[in-house]
Amino acid sequence: MAFGPNPPPIQAHICVKGGDAAIAFYEKAFGAQCTFKAMAEDGKRVMHANLAMFGSEVMLHDEFPEFGGDIMAPSSRSGASMTISINLPRPADVDAAIARAASAGADVVMPASDVFWGARYGRLRDPFGHLWAFNAPLAQQQS
Repeated sequence: MAFGPNPPPIQAHICVKGGDAAIAFYEKAFGAQCTFKAMAEDGKRVMHANLAMFGSEVMLHDEFPEFGGDIMAPSSRSGASMTISINLPRPADVDAAIARAASAGADVVMPASDVFWGARYGRLRDPFGHLWAFNAPLAQQQS
């Protein structure tokens, strides 16, 4: 899935240490597809990649401290500064997404559960330090 001239209105652009490994993880954990990748001149770091996942797109790049260091991987900042939230259609999808990511190496920081806002919700930390939340509405009760 390439968005061409019509990208989603909001896109996460994440910084990692180990871009190629991160791409491989997201492919395994989230079923992502790398639709574009450009390597840095050193041939070791990812300058930019687009990953299609969950009906949208996440952009990714390796850390480049030599360019000023204002964008750093969570491990360089002692933790993530945001959570990437994925809204799914069914409660069972939350459990499945978390289980798949956990089997690929993510740490579940909040197991999936039914929460007060009427959703199934859970959160995990990927091996690169980014936090991902999965949310789906609970079935409506008939009165």
